[in-house]
Amino acid sequence: MDGILNINKPLGMTSHDVVARVRKLLKQRRVGHAGTLDPAASGVLPICVGLGTRVAEYLSESGKAYQAEIIFGVVTDTYDTEGAVLRTHDATSLTQEQLEQALPAFLGEQMQQPPRYSAIKIQGQPAYKLARAGSEIELAPRPITISQLEILAWEAPRLTLAVVCSKGTYIRSLAYDLGEHVGTGAHLGGLIRTRSGPFALAESITLNQLESAIADESVTQYLFPADAALRQYPALTLSTEQVTQVLHGNPIKTSVQAPQPASTLARIYSEEGQFLAIAQWDDQRQYWHPKKVFATSTH
Repeated sequence: MDGILNINKPLGMTSHDVVARVRKLLKQRRVGHAGTLDPAASGVLPICVGLGTRVAEYLSESGKAYQAEIIFGVVTDTYDTEGAVLRTHDATSLTQEQLEQALPAFLGEQMQQPPRYSAIKIQGQPAYKLARAGSEIELAPRPITISQLEILAWEAPRLTLAVVCSKGTYIRSLAYDLGEHVGTGAHLGGLIRTRSGPFALAESITLNQLESAIADESVTQYLFPADAALRQYPALTLSTEQVTQVLHGNPIKTSVQAPQPASTLARIYSEEGQFLAIAQWDDQRQYWHPKKVFATSTH
């Protein structure tokens, strides 16, 4: 079985827990996830199976969307509900209008300070382990992009916010920073990932649904092909001669030589529509070079 499952991760499970469960259900060893989701968050977790594991890195790089609940007036050391309370502030006078005025400051490309309690490695150790041990650590700000922020509901002190952002964005940090910006402090009360790359929450399945689908042998209807993870890249259809070149790892020149400005990668297909490879554009030599070949033949 090869492809990608769009799993709706439940609260309380780590991403690794989900991988282990899927591996056991499918009785298949080559299983991995694309884009970690904290145990305290639920929602879309793409699970790559078989050859699908070879595209996991491209899914991890793709954009994400979330529905976040942010609670104003309370700051915690972890920036979420699981941490110790550091300070409180009366947020009853905070208005939706103030929040709407504050949000544009968080849109666009920016540097974001990750939470101390995160899985980012410092000299081989996750930051959260060092923080719990009492070490004084400060993580370097990282470049992120937040492309959309929309207020879905406001009932003081709780804000429900839709977020569309780049990989590496910490919604916990966004909650903290927004709280500091409006002067009341805040923490993340809950988080649902509504999209990861092309995979949306509306199309996801639960682990129980997966188990039922395996039992009644309908699981393939939930399995997306590996190239579903690569929809953001242009597609090139090759002649039979060019296909042979690609399958042997040789570069090709095609009439489609100038890649999209945002992409130096392309999906490679045979004339019959079979997904063959991911190719990378070499601007100096003006050709496409196979980066990952998925097919060994076109049969």
